Amino acid sequence: MCCSNFENREQIPGEKPESFDITAVKGMRFFDPHVHMTSRTTDDYQAMADAGVVGLIEPAFWLGQPRTGIDSFRDYYSSLVGWERFRSSQFGIKHYCTIGLNSREANNESLAEQVMEILPLFAYKEGVVGIGEIGFDDQTAAEEKYYRLQLELAREAGLPVQVHTPHRDKKNGTRRSMDIAIEHGIDPYKVIIDHNNEETVKEVLDRGFWAAFTIYPFTKMGNERMVEIARQYGPERIMVNSAADWGISDPLAVPKTAALMKIRGISDKDIQLITYGNAITAFAQSGQLDETDFATVRNVDQSVKFEGNSILRGGQQPRIDKSSIIIS
Repeated sequence: MCCSNFENREQIPGEKPESFDITAVKGMRFFDPHVHMTSRTTDDYQAMADAGVVGLIEPAFWLGQPRTGIDSFRDYYSSLVGWERFRSSQFGIKHYCTIGLNSREANNESLAEQVMEILPLFAYKEGVVGIGEIGFDDQTAAEEKYYRLQLELAREAGLPVQVHTPHRDKKNGTRRSMDIAIEHGIDPYKVIIDHNNEETVKEVLDRGFWAAFTIYPFTKMGNERMVEIARQYGPERIMVNSAADWGISDPLAVPKTAALMKIRGISDKDIQLITYGNAITAFAQSGQLDETDFATVRNVDQSVKFEGNSILRGGQQPRIDKSSIIIS
């Protein structure tokens, strides 16, 4: 069966979604290993913190339109290890990132060559827990070339790899991504294969890779389907993420999925592994991620600044009362 048949089984736009109480997992901690916070607001950070998200990984990705110069990449990577890391900390969430040239922009070879020159400058920075998200989009020769080069960078740096699997011809693209990683001598245990579905999960797990699932409205993977995958395959080497970005997406997808798992009878132990522990284990292989960094609640001072700038504006008080509809 074609992967699109799986990907399009999510709720149809316009239908009323099933509701459930996220307080079913109140008190649990969550780790979102794939979320593009550059595209999100401070309200999203606050909502994630309130829902129990204590850590996240932001992969380098495509911003919606092609970048036209190397300085755009340099500034973007700098923001991932700088401002965004700071902004996340102001809500008590530990921020990590993966650095890479995304598959779509790998097709601009003249610019891609320049990106490959600066990637090593960022791969060793504090908070970088992998090379990613990299892999295939249209599965072109250029995409394969730069996927291979970045696998070599990951191998040399001793970093995990976060692989973006293609939306089209996903099964073959996923298999090809794994074949190439093994060809380069990368231990499957250091490779997180992302955006899985029912068609790819078995082979990914059978070959020893980590299987990540993106809970994304109307495409990729749905909450209910994820519950069934957890039932069928158990929690070993499985993780969920939101991949929330500039599109129609939900930064609370991880805790919401955990709540649905709880309601549907998945054990707390399995939920903890799928929505928290497994991602930490996988990316801790970088040597840059330590659970003790966010295991205890720390006071947050939102008045501190990053290079002279703060998240507060014009005398704002830390944290807005979100129950109020009046801003005085």
